[in-house]
Amino acid sequence: VQLQASGGGLVQAGGYLRLSCAASGRTFRGYTVGWFRQAPGKEREFVAAVFRDGGTGIYADGVKGRFTSSKDNAKTTVNLDMNSLKPEDTAVYYCAAGSRLILSGVRNQRLYDYWGQGTLVTVSS
Repeated sequence: VQLQASGGGLVQAGGYLRLSCAASGRTFRGYTVGWFRQAPGKEREFVAAVFRDGGTGIYADGVKGRFTSSKDNAKTTVNLDMNSLKPEDTAVYYCAAGSRLILSGVRNQRLYDYWGQGTLVTVSS
C-alpha cells in the first residue's frame, strides 16, 4: 500500500488545516490509519489514529478536542482536521497504515506497516 500525505502549509495560530492521506489503488477497509508528527530536533510522536473499525478515534492529549480524524472504509482517503492550531503543532506530519494493530497499540509507530512521505505544517504566532 502506497500512502501520500498532503494538505500541509503555513497557517496562523488559531487557524485550521485539513491533512489528507491517500492510499493508492485501494480503500482503507481493514486498516488502522495513524497520524504522527516530527518537529525539528524532536522524535516523531503519535498524534491521532482511526482504528480499522472506522469508528474509534484515538488522540494524543495535546491535540484532543482540537484534531479530528475520520475514516470512511469505502474511500481511499483519510482526513485529519486540525483546529485551533498552535505554534507547537509545527512539524512534518506523516500518515501510516497497518492491518494488524490492536486498539491498545495504535500509538506505537513500530506497529504500522506503511508510511506516507510527510507533509509540513507550519503555525505562525
